Amino acid sequence: MELSDANLQTLTEYLKKTLDPDPAIRRPAEKFLESVEGNQNYPLLLLTLLEKSQDNVIKVCASVTFKNYIKRNWRIVEDEPNKICEADRVAIKANIVHLMLSSPEQIQKQLSDAISIIGREDFPQKWPDLLTEMVNRFQSGDFHVINGVLRTAHSLFKRYRHEFKSNELWTEIKLVLDAFALPLTNLFKATIELCSTHANDASALRILFSSLILISKLFYSLNFQDLPEFFEDNMETWMNNFHTLLTLDNKLLQTDDEEEAGLLELLKSQICDNAALYAQKYDEEFQRYLPRFVTAIWNLLVTTGREVKYDLLVSNAIQFLASVCERPHYKNLFEDQNTLTSICEKVIVPNMEFRAADEEAFEDNSEEYIRRDLEGSGVCKKPVCQLETQRCSYLPCHIFGIKSPDTEAWNHASQ
Repeated sequence: MELSDANLQTLTEYLKKTLDPDPAIRRPAEKFLESVEGNQNYPLLLLTLLEKSQDNVIKVCASVTFKNYIKRNWRIVEDEPNKICEADRVAIKANIVHLMLSSPEQIQKQLSDAISIIGREDFPQKWPDLLTEMVNRFQSGDFHVINGVLRTAHSLFKRYRHEFKSNELWTEIKLVLDAFALPLTNLFKATIELCSTHANDASALRILFSSLILISKLFYSLNFQDLPEFFEDNMETWMNNFHTLLTLDNKLLQTDDEEEAGLLELLKSQICDNAALYAQKYDEEFQRYLPRFVTAIWNLLVTTGREVKYDLLVSNAIQFLASVCERPHYKNLFEDQNTLTSICEKVIVPNMEFRAADEEAFEDNSEEYIRRDLEGSGVCKKPVCQLETQRCSYLPCHIFGIKSPDTEAWNHASQ
């Protein structure tokens, strides 16, 4: 297929037909696109359409089609023919980052997913300049571009959270840290300063806090396998700013929605996750910062409302305290009778409350509610005590030595 206006027009027409609700029109169009996707220049036509089309619906459709095409075809399977010719692969990698960063957010997310799929296969050996190209964009000062880079980096690096240790993995992480850790730290500090500068600008704060959430997620991914020397050396910068953000309360970022977490809640939830990671895995290095985080997260727990939008924050905060109290050298923090009474009265019992939102969820779909309740909190990532509704009561299991019942036994007992 040539990169011609005629082929672009043909592709536009068939993409439009794939959106038609009539199966008699939609399915033949889908079959046509499947039949031509093996041709050279097909993915480049989609990218050209993304860049040149004036129809936003077609651009979104082209971005989704391109992402799905990459998902199906990019991986090279041994003893099977290469589904994308080498010239197209080179051209895609040469253009996709720039195109992603210059696109609207809806399209940017699709291309970011495509980059992460390509990155899983080709980075770093077959795509060595990807990080350099991304890091250079931090200098743009445009947070639409910066957030695109951060979102793509998060998609690429989050697999470090569950990969098995290997020399290949260590080599890749070291390469990433050498190129990315310092620019990320500088961006973190600059973004914090901008938040102070624009403290009364709600629109600017929403963009900046979106960046801080992504930066915090990247911190978690890059620190998960082991404590990198760079982050150990710069722990004070990160932890002091995390603590400041954890205690921040800006009314401009508060939302009236009782169901969906806002940017402030999402950021604090991620910071609780980051603190729990350090408390669990790097407690010796983290020890000097721990009392401040225990105090801040404890205050967060006793002052946070009961609305559904706080569920993730409350669960992550409880998990942090659980990770602290299960360590023998921190148990003295929880041995005082007044502390235990306060934990029971202000954290455990309130978070076992059957709220109106829980009752509504049960009435809407009782089977789904019971399934989630038996499996544990819908937002919690740890095995939890089953004496709970939607929020995690993992903390008492550690403090009082209660073992969480396994699901099978609990199911039997519940019948």
